[in-house]
Amino acid sequence: MVAPAWMHQQITAEQYDSWSEEQCAGVEIVDGMVVVSPSASKRHNRLARILANALDAAAGPEWNADTDFDVRLQDVPLTNQRPDVVVYRAETIDVTPTRPEHVLLVAQVVSPGSETTDRIVKVDQYAKAGIAFYWRVEQAATGVPLVYTYVLDPATRVYRDGDVFTGVVKATAPFPVDIDLGQM
Repeated sequence: MVAPAWMHQQITAEQYDSWSEEQCAGVEIVDGMVVVSPSASKRHNRLARILANALDAAAGPEWNADTDFDVRLQDVPLTNQRPDVVVYRAETIDVTPTRPEHVLLVAQVVSPGSETTDRIVKVDQYAKAGIAFYWRVEQAATGVPLVYTYVLDPATRVYRDGDVFTGVVKATAPFPVDIDLGQM
């Protein structure tokens, strides 16, 4: 099988913005290069949905929480990430692309094959972009998810460790929320 030509060259924001939704699904762009992601498992998608629904309900009217859309971290070279959950300003629902200044929190559900990316690479990218909160959900062997929370130090643009939750999240920041991830 021969890979398409666009997988071997950097693409620009203008090129990416001309693609259809179908072409953008399942890909992220890192330093202008297309990164294809495998389809997520049902467990992964369910964890993301439970998390997004609870965050959306707790966030208040000025914030929305949704899944499966791009966040444009930078234009040159193009870097678009597709976090599993994004809490963003409600007033920007129709603004495209979604930019870091629209985003309060991103969450990633770690799956086999995404461990290094979700634990190291994306943490650094989201922090440098100025996103205030990062949550990482680990699918533990026990079946009870672990949620690691991080808070941005705005002076250094580096995340500092926040709370770690097992199964039930009882967070106070960025707003109070209780989430039972064991309801699967």
